[in-house]
Amino acid sequence: EVRLVESGGALVQPGGSLKLSCITSGFAFSDYDMGWVRQVAGKGLEWVSVITSGGGYSTYYSPSAKGRFAISRDNAKNTLYLQMNGLKTEDTAVYYCATLFNMDWVRWRGYPEKDDFGYWGQGTQVTVAS
Repeated sequence: EVRLVESGGALVQPGGSLKLSCITSGFAFSDYDMGWVRQVAGKGLEWVSVITSGGGYSTYYSPSAKGRFAISRDNAKNTLYLQMNGLKTEDTAVYYCATLFNMDWVRWRGYPEKDDFGYWGQGTQVTVAS
Protein backbone atom coordinates (compact mmCIF):
# COMPACT_ATOMS: atom_id res chain seq x y z
CA GLU A 1 0.00 0.00 0.00
CA VAL A 2 1.34 3.40 -0.99
CA ARG A 3 1.35 5.87 1.86
CA LEU A 4 2.51 9.48 2.17
CA VAL A 5 2.06 11.00 5.61
CA GLU A 6 2.76 14.67 6.14
CA SER A 7 3.47 16.23 9.49
CA GLY A 8 4.87 19.41 10.97
CA GLY A 9 2.04 21.78 10.23
CA ALA A 10 1.19 24.23 12.99
CA LEU A 11 0.09 27.71 13.91
CA VAL A 12 3.02 30.08 13.56
CA GLN A 13 3.45 33.85 13.67
CA PRO A 14 4.38 35.84 10.57
CA GLY A 15 8.11 35.71 10.05
CA GLY A 16 8.37 32.35 11.75
CA SER A 17 9.62 29.02 10.46
CA LEU A 18 8.31 25.50 10.10
CA LYS A 19 9.71 22.26 8.75
CA LEU A 20 7.28 19.87 7.15
CA SER A 21 8.02 16.19 6.78
CA CYS A 22 6.48 13.55 4.53
CA ILE A 23 7.18 9.96 5.43
CA THR A 24 6.50 7.57 2.60
CA SER A 25 6.11 3.83 2.20
CA GLY A 26 4.89 1.29 -0.31
CA PHE A 27 6.89 2.51 -3.29
CA ALA A 28 10.50 3.07 -4.29
CA PHE A 29 10.87 6.58 -2.90
CA SER A 30 14.38 7.08 -4.24
CA ASP A 31 13.14 6.53 -7.80
CA TYR A 32 10.50 9.25 -7.67
CA ASP A 33 10.63 12.96 -8.24
CA MET A 34 8.75 14.50 -5.34
CA GLY A 35 6.93 17.73 -4.67
CA TRP A 36 4.96 19.87 -2.28
CA VAL A 37 1.63 21.37 -3.26
CA ARG A 38 -0.63 23.56 -1.15
CA GLN A 39 -4.25 24.53 -1.14
CA VAL A 40 -5.72 27.61 0.42
CA ALA A 41 -9.22 27.09 1.77
CA GLY A 42 -11.72 27.64 -1.02
CA LYS A 43 -9.05 27.96 -3.71
CA GLY A 44 -7.24 25.71 -6.13
CA LEU A 45 -4.02 23.79 -5.75
CA GLU A 46 -0.73 25.66 -6.01
CA TRP A 47 2.57 23.94 -6.51
CA VAL A 48 5.25 24.94 -4.06
CA SER A 49 8.42 23.01 -4.76
CA VAL A 50 9.82 19.94 -6.51
CA ILE A 51 12.97 17.88 -6.05
CA THR A 52 14.18 15.34 -8.55
CA SER A 53 15.10 11.76 -7.80
CA GLY A 54 18.56 12.05 -9.24
CA GLY A 55 20.87 14.29 -11.20
CA GLY A 56 22.10 15.91 -8.06
CA TYR A 57 18.59 16.36 -6.73
CA SER A 58 17.63 19.40 -8.75
CA THR A 59 15.13 21.65 -7.02
CA TYR A 60 12.39 23.90 -8.34
CA TYR A 61 10.36 26.54 -6.54
CA SER A 62 7.27 28.54 -7.26
CA PRO A 63 7.81 32.30 -7.29
CA SER A 64 6.07 32.55 -3.92
CA ALA A 65 8.38 29.96 -2.35
CA LYS A 66 11.68 30.90 -3.92
CA GLY A 67 14.15 32.34 -1.46
CA ARG A 68 12.10 31.37 1.58
CA PHE A 69 11.46 27.64 1.32
CA ALA A 70 13.88 24.75 0.87
CA ILE A 71 12.94 21.27 -0.26
CA SER A 72 15.08 18.26 0.57
CA ARG A 73 14.89 14.51 0.77
CA ASP A 74 16.44 11.67 2.71
CA ASN A 75 16.21 8.53 0.62
CA ALA A 76 17.50 6.37 3.47
CA LYS A 77 14.47 7.44 5.50
CA ASN A 78 12.02 7.58 2.56
CA THR A 79 11.22 11.10 3.71
CA LEU A 80 10.63 14.41 1.98
CA TYR A 81 11.05 17.74 3.76
CA LEU A 82 10.05 21.36 3.29
CA GLN A 83 11.81 23.98 5.38
CA MET A 84 9.76 27.15 5.39
CA ASN A 85 11.24 30.42 6.62
CA GLY A 86 9.91 33.95 6.66
CA LEU A 87 6.35 32.71 6.69
CA LYS A 88 3.61 35.08 5.61
CA THR A 89 -0.11 35.04 6.25
CA GLU A 90 -0.65 34.14 2.60
CA ASP A 91 1.27 30.89 3.19
CA THR A 92 -1.68 29.64 5.23
CA ALA A 93 -2.85 26.47 3.51
CA VAL A 94 -2.98 22.71 3.64
CA TYR A 95 0.34 21.37 2.40
CA TYR A 96 0.48 18.08 0.52
CA CYS A 97 3.42 16.02 -0.56
CA ALA A 98 3.07 14.06 -3.77
CA THR A 99 4.99 12.01 -6.28
CA LEU A 100 5.47 13.19 -9.84
CA PHE A 101 5.02 11.07 -12.95
CA ASN A 102 7.91 12.77 -14.72
CA MET A 103 9.62 16.12 -15.19
CA ASP A 104 8.28 16.91 -18.67
CA TRP A 105 6.51 19.96 -17.30
CA VAL A 106 9.85 21.69 -16.85
CA ARG A 107 10.30 21.86 -20.61
CA TRP A 108 6.69 22.50 -21.58
CA ARG A 109 5.35 24.88 -18.96
CA GLY A 110 8.02 25.57 -16.39
CA TYR A 111 5.68 24.57 -13.59
CA PRO A 112 3.79 21.36 -12.68
CA GLU A 113 0.03 21.03 -12.72
CA LYS A 114 -2.21 18.73 -10.72
CA ASP A 115 -2.16 15.98 -13.37
CA ASP A 116 1.63 15.82 -13.17
CA PHE A 117 1.35 14.43 -9.66
CA GLY A 118 0.50 10.84 -8.81
CA TYR A 119 0.39 9.65 -5.23
CA TRP A 120 -0.73 12.21 -2.65
CA GLY A 121 -0.63 12.47 1.11
CA GLN A 122 -3.52 13.61 3.27
CA GLY A 123 -2.03 17.04 3.95
CA THR A 124 -0.93 19.04 6.96
CA GLN A 125 -2.37 22.41 7.95
CA VAL A 126 -0.08 25.42 8.15
CA THR A 127 -1.58 28.55 9.64
CA VAL A 128 0.35 31.80 9.73
CA ALA A 129 -1.30 34.35 11.97
CA SER A 130 -0.52 36.71 14.78
